[in-house]
Amino acid sequence: MPVNLKTLTIDSISPIKGISLGTAKAHIKKPNRKDLLLVTIAEGSKVAGVFTQNAFCAAPVILCKEHLKNASGIRALIINTGCANAGTGEEGILKAKETCQAVSEILSINSEQVLPFSTGVILESLPIDKIKSGLPDTVKNLDSAHWIDAAEAIMTTDIAPKAASRKIKIQDREIFISGISKGSGMIHPNMATMLSFIATDASINQILLDKLLKEVTQQSFNCITVDGDTSTNDSFILIATGQAGHHEISQEDKDYKALKDAIGEVAIELAQAIVRDGEGATKFITIQVESGLDDAECRKVGFAIAHSPLIKTAFFASDPNLGRILAAIGYAGIESLDISKIQLYLGSILVAEKGGRAATYSEDQGKGVMKHPEISMRILLNRGHAKATIWTCDLSYDYVKINADYRS
Repeated sequence: MPVNLKTLTIDSISPIKGISLGTAKAHIKKPNRKDLLLVTIAEGSKVAGVFTQNAFCAAPVILCKEHLKNASGIRALIINTGCANAGTGEEGILKAKETCQAVSEILSINSEQVLPFSTGVILESLPIDKIKSGLPDTVKNLDSAHWIDAAEAIMTTDIAPKAASRKIKIQDREIFISGISKGSGMIHPNMATMLSFIATDASINQILLDKLLKEVTQQSFNCITVDGDTSTNDSFILIATGQAGHHEISQEDKDYKALKDAIGEVAIELAQAIVRDGEGATKFITIQVESGLDDAECRKVGFAIAHSPLIKTAFFASDPNLGRILAAIGYAGIESLDISKIQLYLGSILVAEKGGRAATYSEDQGKGVMKHPEISMRILLNRGHAKATIWTCDLSYDYVKINADYRS
């Protein structure tokens, strides 16, 4: 089961003015499950996106990048599960375009105003007829309150739906932010086998929305890893409908900061939810790397630890074999690293310092920390003032079983 992942209720996720969501059971891979999501976006909304850096990116990713350049604006998102439409060549591009065309016809908009997204098995042809057949049902149940249904419709190996909301005030107006995400395995920054869609009714110009999205991505989805694999379909979309009634945010002032902080909180909650629901996860692990020369080296150390299958399996077994952490720090590739200055804490317990085991540390202390479902560690490099936080999970028997059976 997911590690301390909060249960969602309809009341906990706020509707966003200018956004409606509708789902359908299109039977793309499995019968009788929601697997198609349509999101309609009010005219005049601003939309920004960031995508996987995998060179073998999926057809819908290629098309999304093109359509985001469209001057007439984005009016709809269409998301299917069960098939990634990746590794499908020119046929995949044509089917992604055909999906957009089908949405454009049913909504009376241009096909370039539609962003397509797919998730599921790679190297399989997109069942376009099933998607077309399911579209009318998505339109019939369009509603501004259908965020949890939407979160369920984009799940693949996820155990639980993932959604989050925040409410803030800007210029004495209430601003709402809501988002959903999916992801459980093949999770690694830049980004993950993940999709995330966050919307706000705030008004902000396009240049700042693009900047805000990149900053938030770096602090959230680019700080998680489950297994070190980077997917072909990763996408994070941010929508600002501008319907809250305040003056447009056009400079990096206190309003911009307030909005960025709130959207960042939603993105971090969604990113952490992906890790909590990591395939077979039993432990949620926070890795804090502090006092580095720069953010990049702190992240490098954090990910060296988070990617290590030896460390992840030790945490699954609640085995304080913590020398594996020191080994990961050592091979992280940090130039001129003075190991005599490094301090390692497990929870609040000092485990290692001065190049070796701390005199005050006992294995029973380590076992006491590691039996909990949420575990934190701190690595002090003691060579600067930079820091970074990475979130990951353990690696269990179920991870192997889930991925071995994924296509069956």
